[in-house]
Formats: sequence, C-alpha cells, structure tokens
Amino acid sequence: MAFFDLPLNELQTYKPALDIPDDFDSFWKTTLDETSQYPLDATFNSVDYGLKTLETFDVTFAGFGGQPIKGWFLLPKQRAEKLPCVVEYIGYGGGRSLPTECLLWASAGFAYLLMDTRGQGSSWSTGDTPDLGAGANPAFPGVMTNGILDPQTYYYRRLFTDAVRAVAAARSHEVVDEKRVAVTGGSQGGGISLAAAGLTDVAVCMPDVPFLCHYRRATTIVNTHPYQEIRLFCKTHRDKTETVFNTLKYFDGVHFATRAKAKTLFSVALMDDICPPSTVYAAYNHYAGEKDIRVYEFNGHEGGQGFQNLEKIKFLQKLWM
Repeated sequence: MAFFDLPLNELQTYKPALDIPDDFDSFWKTTLDETSQYPLDATFNSVDYGLKTLETFDVTFAGFGGQPIKGWFLLPKQRAEKLPCVVEYIGYGGGRSLPTECLLWASAGFAYLLMDTRGQGSSWSTGDTPDLGAGANPAFPGVMTNGILDPQTYYYRRLFTDAVRAVAAARSHEVVDEKRVAVTGGSQGGGISLAAAGLTDVAVCMPDVPFLCHYRRATTIVNTHPYQEIRLFCKTHRDKTETVFNTLKYFDGVHFATRAKAKTLFSVALMDDICPPSTVYAAYNHYAGEKDIRVYEFNGHEGGQGFQNLEKIKFLQKLWM
C-alpha cells in the first residue's frame, strides 16, 4: 500500500469539525450508572501455566448489565507492595487466548489485565466471553452493525461499558496502585482505550493505530474491513444511512478524545488502509490531555509492533518507575 491519505504536514493539523450529540455525556452517564447497580464481583483465580517469574490469574468480573467478562491478570513474582497497572483491550475479532501470549507488561514490572472481548475471539485468537445482549436489527457479518440502528442497542455500548469495568476490576486487586493505571490496545483495542480514557479517570492512554474513529471519513476513503461492514450495511439498507451515522456519533473515538484528560502516547502508520491516518490524527488532534505520537511512515496496519511496545514501556517507566 502506497500513501493514499493526506500528506503528513496536513495530517498534523487535521482537526475536523465535531458533531457530538447534545446528550452524549448524559447517554454515557446513564449507561454507566445502570451497570454500576450490579456488583463488580471481580475474581482472580490463580492458575499455573509454568511461568516461573510471573503469577497468572484467570479473571472474571461483571461487565455491561452484570454479564460476566473474562480476562487474564499477570503479576511479576518479584515486586513492590503496589504496582502500576496496564489494562489492555484486544484488536477486532480476537479474544484473550492464553496468558502465555501476553507476557510483555508483567515482564516489564507492571501489573497487567487483559480484557476478553464479548462476542469476538474467533478470528485470530480465542475468546471465552459471549455477547449476551445481542443487537435488535439484522447485521452484516461481524459486530460493526450489531444493533446499529439505535445507540441503546449498539454492540459497542456494551463493549465500552465492559472496558470501564475492566479498569475498576484492575483497581480492585490489592497489588494495584489505583492512581497509576494505563489503558492500551491496538486497532479496535486502541479505539476502546480512547473510550475508556474518555469515560473514566485513568492516568495514561496509549492507543496504537486506533480503530473506531471518524467513521464517516473512514467508510468513504477505504474499502477494507472492518469499516467495510458499515458501508455494506448502508449499501443494502439505503434508507438507514443517516440513522447509522447518528448512532456512531455516540461511539466515535474522536468524541471520547475531547473528554480524555489522561497523558497519552498514540501511534499511527501512514500506509494504514485499515485505520486511515487521517482518522487517527482526527482523534489525536482533538485529544484534550497532554499528548505525544509516534509515526511509522512506511507501515500499514501492523504499525510499530515491537518498536512501539518499547516506546510505550519507556513512556510508562519515565512516568512511574
């Protein structure tokens, strides 16, 4: 993939007009208040995966509507009394898989919680959490149009609420310093991180090549999945286009970015035809907190991968260690 989006100098100043619904904040306050009526019930059951330097726990907590959400929680065996914690969200189609596949953050000295993704976990890694609140309308295969005709029934209302509860679950563990919690993730996980940072008081947000941002532009400049799911739904349901994009206003990472106060380190790839760089910069340039970004000029949606992980480790160690 060659360059196809705006040139870098224009990306750096790209700040599209906002179209945030008047009831955006009240919508999310009501959503989170409704779920807060259910006890968090976070459990951390020790499991042995043969990791000699790390402790591993099978996590369950109550997410949206009190529904059980799975995860993994890892700790370094040699540790201080309280640790900063990284909460990670997973890319589109993936699930929590096995804890032997997510060793980075605990190995670097952090507490680490990986949240499973409801109703996904079957495309490239396995998951263990069903989506019990199925949407109310026919949907194109995938989850992007699940319940999309009403913000109340849209899939990401449930998933973003789970993400906020995952932060609360991490903070509930006795080893975690609740004031030093970061959220991170790549692609869909990056978009979820922005939502979590906009909806709760985490200290750091580190979204990599984030998905779920600036939907209207994304669906008109790329024809790749997952944004393609929205385009194909609108192609078939010709009379529902404005309804679809009205719903998406409540779930746009650009809008959550305007509410986020956490320090942030973004990453963007300039040849990314899955999450176009202009959609990433739209969120970055509207981000309300202290911010920095790493740019990978010749990469597609893989972004910085291991190089970006090193950047994030350095970013957090400078802040907290």
